[in-house]
Amino acid sequence: MKTVNDFSFANKKALIRVDFNVPLNDAFQITDDTRMRAAIPTIQKILNDGGSCILMSHLGRPKEGPAEKYSLKHLVQHLSNLLGGVEVAFATDCVGTAAEEATAKLGPGQVLLLENLRFHKQEEKGDETFAGALAKLGDIYVNDAFGTAHRAHASTAVIAKFFPGNKCFGFVLSGELASVDKVLHGAEKPFTAIMGGAKVSDKIVILEQLIKKADNIIIGGGMAFTFVKALGGNIGKSLFEEDRIPNALNILETAKQLGVNIYIPLDAVCADNFSNDANRQTCKTSAIPDGWMGLDIGPETEALYAKVIGESKTILWNGPMGVFEMENFAHGTQAAAHAIVEATSKGAYSLIGGGDSVAAINKYHLGEKVSYVSTGGGALLEYIEAGTLPGVEAVNS
Repeated sequence: MKTVNDFSFANKKALIRVDFNVPLNDAFQITDDTRMRAAIPTIQKILNDGGSCILMSHLGRPKEGPAEKYSLKHLVQHLSNLLGGVEVAFATDCVGTAAEEATAKLGPGQVLLLENLRFHKQEEKGDETFAGALAKLGDIYVNDAFGTAHRAHASTAVIAKFFPGNKCFGFVLSGELASVDKVLHGAEKPFTAIMGGAKVSDKIVILEQLIKKADNIIIGGGMAFTFVKALGGNIGKSLFEEDRIPNALNILETAKQLGVNIYIPLDAVCADNFSNDANRQTCKTSAIPDGWMGLDIGPETEALYAKVIGESKTILWNGPMGVFEMENFAHGTQAAAHAIVEATSKGAYSLIGGGDSVAAINKYHLGEKVSYVSTGGGALLEYIEAGTLPGVEAVNS
């Protein structure tokens, strides 16, 4: 695997695919700059070498070409601040005259941000001509966007063929791959995977893969009730997927055959309505009264899960334990986060991956107390499922 450390960028223009798909409020202010901050070491390495950086990214999901709310121009000043005051130039398009003239002016130590790649439909279609137009802008291609590496888009996979000997990974992407590989292929035992979220259907393939590798699988979130229902429990009006009951039973049977422990919530904090202000009671997950729904794991489950996590040497967390966006149903997710932090402090390796898990770990300001926080939810899951990604293959080939 070639990284930016394998190249000298002196007098070279690095064309870097970054993931600057950050949330903006109605005033176009960045509300979470995690992904931007993650890219800074790669950019600074290239600038310190005496190279220049041409940054390309998407932002949001524009449907019909350019749109003010999806313009990357809103990121320019903040990026400059993150780079310690380095001036960031902006090109009003990512290909064509505007981009080519802006890159022609770029000298060593300078940074250029291109306009949103997805203002061109050819980006998501993986169009080779579009990829070629982007490739004309730089000397060395750097993919540092793990969050989009599972997409076979023009800027993430197709473009690499135009740089046969001059392509590599940035620190974000290489770090992500190293952390996932450590969990999947070099995990110190016991290895515990914590899977949460709303639906079993979103996690079937990853669960099938993890059963082959993990010692313990902890289930939380709405998806747990499909397992409870499959085992004959009464779950009231809790979320579950009727058509996924056979999958749940198959996962439980496979785990049993392989000697993998699967932990399903014993109790739940239940509500009579999907609202933070709903009436609440703690119930056994197999005996939830009609008209009530489980929205968080209960105290008995919290204690059990904390014990399993505490005895683990490797931990993968993907998905919350409950509806943590509502304060009254956030305790289980917070308890899991603190248990992971405590295990990490005692020497366990912990990888936090998936949008909601990352949001939770950041909400409780615990990101610095775990081993690694992944920047790519979908990409992480797909890498675990498939063992590779289009954006990774393109650079490695």
